[in-house]
Amino acid sequence: METIIQGKAYVLGKNIDTDQIIPAEHLVYSLSDPEEVKMYGKYALSGVPPEQGGLPEGDVPFVQEGSYDSPYTIIIAGPNFGCGSSREHAPFALQVAGAKAIVAESYARIFYRNCVDGGFVIPYETLQQLNKMILTGDELSIDIKANTLTNLTQNVTYQLKPLGDVANIVQAGGIFEYARKNDLMASSQA
Repeated sequence: METIIQGKAYVLGKNIDTDQIIPAEHLVYSLSDPEEVKMYGKYALSGVPPEQGGLPEGDVPFVQEGSYDSPYTIIIAGPNFGCGSSREHAPFALQVAGAKAIVAESYARIFYRNCVDGGFVIPYETLQQLNKMILTGDELSIDIKANTLTNLTQNVTYQLKPLGDVANIVQAGGIFEYARKNDLMASSQA
């Protein structure tokens, strides 16, 4: 896993639900066909209401028209990110679009687990309302070892909550890869 994640911020409000992250009508694509997988990236965050997209500016799409990936690699959000249904496609869609990390005040428990278990995106938590301090398009850098987020555009650094054991699982590529790499899976013997 990278120790530094750098990229542009995409800022959202509170209570972003899984149907906003990947609307149900876009769950028809195959997860094993590389051409169809790209569609999950194309429609990532397409259900966010226009006035909440790219807060505080509003109406900034996460993925530009005609593209399959986003110019934004770090999502900044308020509390309760990933609420709604237990849609495993939600963190997958964000990863396919190019997101590497989410920094939110809090997460819906199942969304957080899906991020970690699948090794899709790193779910950081913050005690501050960063979505009121950071602007969409700001250049950010997350130091995974130091648990800090630096807004390079504004020259300000914020402390993030440590990932703890979650870091090892995400670094391994998800819970099953972590179990395999650490010899935690029972071997099948005939």
